[in-house]
Amino acid sequence: MNTVLADFSGYIAADELYDGPFCVLFIVDNHTFRRLCYEVLEHTPTNKDILRFFGRFKQMLHGRDLTLTGITTDGSPLYPDPIAKTFPGVEHQVCQFHIIKEITKEILKAVAQTRRELKQTKIHRSKGRPSGRRAKRIAAKNKRVQQKIADLFEYRYLFVKRSLTPKEQKILWRITRGLGHLRALRQIMDEIYRLFDRRCRMDTALKKLACLRRKIGRFAALADTLKKLWSPNLEKALTFLDDALLPSTSNAVERANRRHRKMQKSIYRVRTAAHLRERIAVDMQRDVYIGCSNLNL
Repeated sequence: MNTVLADFSGYIAADELYDGPFCVLFIVDNHTFRRLCYEVLEHTPTNKDILRFFGRFKQMLHGRDLTLTGITTDGSPLYPDPIAKTFPGVEHQVCQFHIIKEITKEILKAVAQTRRELKQTKIHRSKGRPSGRRAKRIAAKNKRVQQKIADLFEYRYLFVKRSLTPKEQKILWRITRGLGHLRALRQIMDEIYRLFDRRCRMDTALKKLACLRRKIGRFAALADTLKKLWSPNLEKALTFLDDALLPSTSNAVERANRRHRKMQKSIYRVRTAAHLRERIAVDMQRDVYIGCSNLNL
């Protein structure tokens, strides 16, 4: 542990990993990507479990005269209260990736709803080749509607992609012709991405967010679609703008989770609490050994 905390950055990422009946809590250095602390629970974690886990980590830091500067977590409600009680005054950053992921899900749901609504506009007709002018007009209209539905499905990623090429912008403009609400959703998505621009401060981003909320609030349909914009986690996701060293995502601990998943696939016997603790400890010792070997090289 002394070796791992020797180059402690002051910034950590915390997350929980569910593995069957067990839950593994991880704290990882958000700069060096080293696992610092873990705990294996045999039940679903509660705020008391997280509070005890953070308390143990605080004692580890206190015993080595180390200071915690920032914590990054996902949007889980498990963390805000324990962090406020254990580390008062420490900046709490909610993972930018998780927040944007929740908003993009809502955008894609709105696109899917539009496809369903377009499908309802198709006129039912008997099977076979259309005969007569009216039947041909109905068949042509149904074909255009079906093509638009197919385009909205094929290019649905254009509504949530961070930046579009000129070619993609032309495609988006074509497939949203007559669907002004979808174009509005794409513009809102651009505004959301601009909130996370490190070139501005948190106060500026919060003002932009307040302005965006006012604009969306005027339209009931958009406000209902983008409920996540009113989540307090979105404001916490902007904390990193005032600290150049505070990572905006919890990728460090997600990386530890992926490593644990890979371990579980290769060693299927690790399915008891005792085995989980032992295996994680061995894996953390391996990381220390590899780190020391690289330094010697």
